Amino acid sequence: MTEKNKDKHLLYYRTIEQIREYRKVPLSQKLEWLQAQMEFYHKAMTPRDKQIRDRLMHGEHKESS
Repeated sequence: MTEKNKDKHLLYYRTIEQIREYRKVPLSQKLEWLQAQMEFYHKAMTPRDKQIRDRLMHGEHKESS
């Protein structure tokens, strides 16, 4: 990341028309997309990231070093 882009945030905008169209997509298709995203994220996560995620899921808030 360049110094110029360091403080920029990723923003994601949708128009009201795009939102209305998305609402027409069947729930089963939305769940399939969500499942595919979760599988991708799981494969992309480092072992350390997975450990932190698991601790958060089980209510452990402190990360051991």
